[in-house]
Amino acid sequence: MITRVDTYLHSVPLSGAVAEQVGPFTLFRSTTVWPYYARPVPGSGVTIKPDDVELVRERCAELEIPLSFEWVVDTCPSLGPAAAAAGLTVVEHPLLVLERDDFRPVVADARVEILSADEDVVRQCRAVANLAFSEPGTEVGTAGPAERDVAAAETSDDMVATLRDRALRGVAVSAGAFTDDGMVASGTHQPVDSTTEIVGVGTLPSARRRGLGAAVTSKLVEHAFSNGVDLVLLSAESDAVAAVYERVGFHRIGSAGAAE
Repeated sequence: MITRVDTYLHSVPLSGAVAEQVGPFTLFRSTTVWPYYARPVPGSGVTIKPDDVELVRERCAELEIPLSFEWVVDTCPSLGPAAAAAGLTVVEHPLLVLERDDFRPVVADARVEILSADEDVVRQCRAVANLAFSEPGTEVGTAGPAERDVAAAETSDDMVATLRDRALRGVAVSAGAFTDDGMVASGTHQPVDSTTEIVGVGTLPSARRRGLGAAVTSKLVEHAFSNGVDLVLLSAESDAVAAVYERVGFHRIGSAGAAE
């Protein structure tokens, strides 16, 4: 299972990047509006050393792109210590998976639906996610519909064009939860063959503690399972956030690492 997850995570950046081998890593060079990262090659079994991290640092400097790494801790446990020794900040997050038989649909007091690629919808979806991740955690916060509308209007045209293109190509499928205040939660899944990852699930801070994130996740899972996927994965910000996904049937299989 964890090998399959690692393989998926190595292929999903290719919808917006080109791959270059740098030592024991694949460096994903972005072809879109956001940066990607380097990952250890799945199944290589290599022990990563600080000098390997420095090779990527040098190449990123040549390319004038940010230096960052993502990996599955359980398949490459040496990368975290090597990255820390090279001066990077290292974090680990719960890595969870869901198979069809374990799925427990969640319903909230909101309308939840798969989103179109309409420009206004894309702007709202992005704004909700940005505000949600600007105030991390699960506590009720202050940012709400007014701040969402401002953030939506300020979303760059390049970002909107990229997100619309990904939606139209089917490499990203988004869902949103709606109340009388409009879109208050959103999230996305990124299918590659029969596996997908759920990313960017967030709720407007003012609308938290109502089960909206779980309901959006549930809608994304339903869509994935109805369209050829049989394994869904995600990495959670924390154990508290992981508990939200466990309501839907996810269970932890390891840890996802990130360093920058």
